[in-house]
Amino acid sequence: MPRRILVALSVLVPSMLAAQSGAVASVRPQYERIKSLYIRSAAAMPEAKYGFRPSPDVRTYAELLGHVANESYMFCADAAGTTNPNQADFEKTTSQAEMTAALKAAFTFCDAAYAMSDARAMDQVESMGGKGSRLWLLIYNVTHDSEHYGNIVTYLRINGIVPPSSQRTN
Repeated sequence: MPRRILVALSVLVPSMLAAQSGAVASVRPQYERIKSLYIRSAAAMPEAKYGFRPSPDVRTYAELLGHVANESYMFCADAAGTTNPNQADFEKTTSQAEMTAALKAAFTFCDAAYAMSDARAMDQVESMGGKGSRLWLLIYNVTHDSEHYGNIVTYLRINGIVPPSSQRTN
């Protein structure tokens, strides 16, 4: 290979990699935020209200939290390229302690996916009938969780509870 090409590659390749670095790191703060909001939300609602549903045609508070735990496993397993280890249906969990543990376990499982390298995050995968990068799935997971957090806020407010995202921290 001519020397000029080698020199050009030695300059271009590192700069191309640098331009791509930080993709997963740029999503991780949103993931960490939503993870914290869910754990705090599980604790905020009294266990006696875990069966609350604002309308007969929507999930209960517990079912909503359980759905997020279930889907976190699915999204993160697909993003990481691993088998989903979850064998439970957390939408059937009604205990506050068990739900908190389920959410923490799901997020702990996801932590590894949000620590993958940017190069791996660009690998193409198939999930939910679509194709995209592993990063696409990580972003989809945060978006999904954020969507449902909006529901959580409503459930908490109807019950006179200030959601974690609105609580003042000093």
